[in-house]
Amino acid sequence: MPRVLFTSNLQRYVAVPESEVAGSTVAQALAAVFKAQPQVRDYVLDEQGHVRKHVHIYVDGHRRTLGDPVSADSEICVLQALSGG
Repeated sequence: MPRVLFTSNLQRYVAVPESEVAGSTVAQALAAVFKAQPQVRDYVLDEQGHVRKHVHIYVDGHRRTLGDPVSADSEICVLQALSGG
């Protein structure tokens, strides 16, 4: 099952343990996380269900979208993009 991790920047706002979840796409895997940890959904997705502007999702080291496939041994990393100078 894919493993989902949230970086420490997001963990500052809501504690989400690393988890292994069922799903064949990024969206399905995250839906499983949101079902177990509903408080994290609003930090990742906006009101329309799109990934927030300053959140990036990487699967096995490559930036991906919600519709992209994942494999049983994928690592999905959700991070908050930092901006500024």
